[in-house]
Amino acid sequence: MLLWNDTRVWNDARTYQILFLGLFLVVGLGTRDWTLQPTMIAVAIATCVTTQWVMIAVSHQRSAVSGQPSAVSDHSELSSAAAQSTTQNSKLETQNSKLKTSSFILHPSSFIPPSSFLSSLPSALVTSLGLSILVRADHYSTIVLACVAAIASKFLIRVNGKHVFNPGNFGIVTALTLAPDAWVSPGQWGEEGWYALMFLSCGGLVVGRVGRWDTTVAFLGSYAVLEAVRNVLLGWTWDVWAHRLMSGSLLMFSLFMITDPRTIPNARIGRVLWAMAIALLTFSLRNYLFLSTAVFWALFALAPLSILIDALFPADRFVWGESLGKGAEGMEAVESAGGTEEQEMTVLATQIS
Repeated sequence: MLLWNDTRVWNDARTYQILFLGLFLVVGLGTRDWTLQPTMIAVAIATCVTTQWVMIAVSHQRSAVSGQPSAVSDHSELSSAAAQSTTQNSKLETQNSKLKTSSFILHPSSFIPPSSFLSSLPSALVTSLGLSILVRADHYSTIVLACVAAIASKFLIRVNGKHVFNPGNFGIVTALTLAPDAWVSPGQWGEEGWYALMFLSCGGLVVGRVGRWDTTVAFLGSYAVLEAVRNVLLGWTWDVWAHRLMSGSLLMFSLFMITDPRTIPNARIGRVLWAMAIALLTFSLRNYLFLSTAVFWALFALAPLSILIDALFPADRFVWGESLGKGAEGMEAVESAGGTEEQEMTVLATQIS
């Protein structure tokens, strides 16, 4: 179990994301005229955590029933030795599958999450806080819909063990599409410069820890150039250009969403090209289709492109937590040290977060 005085907690960038997003919520509620109720935040957190719990528990049980790696595992990153061991034991597991399935259905203990749930808890908290800041709704059911869709997408929509969509972005788009009372307010932070400074300083620390400054710079730089060209062509003053770039929602997106290392391309050149493409689509949707939520739709539309980019520019995949290792290396380290199944599940859960 990870404790707050554990160095692994402070080596994990998600810890800082949780602290800063929580700070943004407190500042927003205290200084802006938001319609957000504290109970909505509580519902978002409870829903994301519960959904993460259920998905990991079900995935763990399905793994035990089928004898195959669970959805929590990353198939492309399992070592060959682990794969051979799974094959050798598959017949025995299959023989007991009916009994195990019955146990899974009949016994409440089957729904108790493995200890690996704790290692993925920060990701659920980050998603819930992000959705609380960005999404507004009249009904609790809409927030529940966004949160369930966000967390479930990590387990259900995957290619080669990698998330296709950013969870928070998927939740936002789902709510905007299916719930008539859902909306996103890009102007909720107003025009005061100190908000932008807060986002840049806090977000910069997080992005620096995960090593994804290239993505933020490529996106904001490309978008700034496109807006500058349009500003010149229309003969507007430069304060208009600055106003469009200092949007709180745009900065949060640039620093906390598009930089999610688990869903963006693995290679640096791939991330730069991908971020530039999102900037171009965002610019087009915002200025020609007049979508105030253009950044979220652009990321959603181009998220699957990261899978193709990974195939063109192979590179190591990011894994949360310095001490848990990367992919197969993390698994092999646990196995070579005589680690338990519980420890292996912790590594696998970290890979899906």
